Amino acid sequence: MAIVKPFKAVRPSRDKAALVSSKSYEAYTPAELGAKLNFNPFSFLHILNPDYKYHQEVSSEQRFQLVHKKYTEFKSSNYFSKDNKPAFYIYQNNTPTKSYCGIISATAAEDYHNNVIKKHEDTLEKRELLFEKYLKKTGFNAEPVLLTYPDNEVIEKIIKKHQKKRPEYEFTTTDRNSHLLWVINNEKEISQITEAFKSVTTLYIADGHHRTTSSCLLAKKLAKENKNHTGQEPYNFFMSYLLPESQLDIYEFNRFIRDLNGLNSAELLIEIGKIFKIQKKHQEFFRPTEKNQFSMYLDGEFYALSLKKSAYKFTDALSKLDAQILFTTVLNPILGINDIRNDSKIVYSQNKSGSLELKTKVDSGEFKVSFGMLPATIEELKTIVDANLLMPPKTTFIEPKLRSALTIYEL
Repeated sequence: MAIVKPFKAVRPSRDKAALVSSKSYEAYTPAELGAKLNFNPFSFLHILNPDYKYHQEVSSEQRFQLVHKKYTEFKSSNYFSKDNKPAFYIYQNNTPTKSYCGIISATAAEDYHNNVIKKHEDTLEKRELLFEKYLKKTGFNAEPVLLTYPDNEVIEKIIKKHQKKRPEYEFTTTDRNSHLLWVINNEKEISQITEAFKSVTTLYIADGHHRTTSSCLLAKKLAKENKNHTGQEPYNFFMSYLLPESQLDIYEFNRFIRDLNGLNSAELLIEIGKIFKIQKKHQEFFRPTEKNQFSMYLDGEFYALSLKKSAYKFTDALSKLDAQILFTTVLNPILGINDIRNDSKIVYSQNKSGSLELKTKVDSGEFKVSFGMLPATIEELKTIVDANLLMPPKTTFIEPKLRSALTIYEL
């Protein structure tokens, strides 16, 4: 049973929503970030980057205090205001090729600790602790975690009903995406949504693993510090965007390797040939068409690698995942990559566009070899998670990517 709750969001005024909201901070190039900070005084990026005007380094503790101060300034200037009634928020993001629509709500840290909310990849403790400090110092979170759930007729019916009405927000951004938001504060519909999610046994984290873990760590800490803890305090919940599984898009990451671990190209092909059938594609761009098949670019030529089933043993759901197969058969034993998350020899790049990046990055001389694969499916993700296993890092690049500060959750 998944616990979801309406909450009183802090939101930008209708006339400033397009100017205030932003992409994730890391999504901007330095030039883009500078332009936003220089020419848009309403951008939420001013809150995230409050030391910009000082042009000097500050400690993370000082920065978090400045973030809180700037956030308070935005509220006092009426760029933001808090809703009077708890609500769910329908958020629709239309890209040039796809439409995503789900519900922003508060979800329970208790569900994460009880394995109702499940993760599919591991997190870094250093990042967890840093974001936990950020949440405690600033007192708010402005970017929801992306959770996915099985399609539900009751929830879909409520969403479609509201989509026929005028949105609270409706604007288009320079990436040609349009953004719409509706507020659900009707008690009957809130009850229907809450009850519908009680039938959902598992919510899967699609994006935002570190934010989820940090929020839940902070919830435990604040509960211990609060002598009058009831379990209903805002810190016991975190903001999530709940999206039906059918709308989730999963893309793969390509792998780029800096050296051949002391092998020459011929020796590498011999070692790989013990586990894979190798077909040279020459200059023909090759992209896998089936599971257990990989593309490789080496010395100016593409290769198709197909797993020899006789040379590999499937032992569990994770062993069937292409990213895991590549690691256990090639990256680790042949190319000497032990720590797939932190080894500087390997670099990842999401392959949403199916570009020729596999070729161009190797041709540049920065890398010796590259590998591509098909994206994982939602079924693979769920099977692995339900078996209490974790995918290797950089297995999935998931969309939609959410905007910050359309709704803000205060702890």
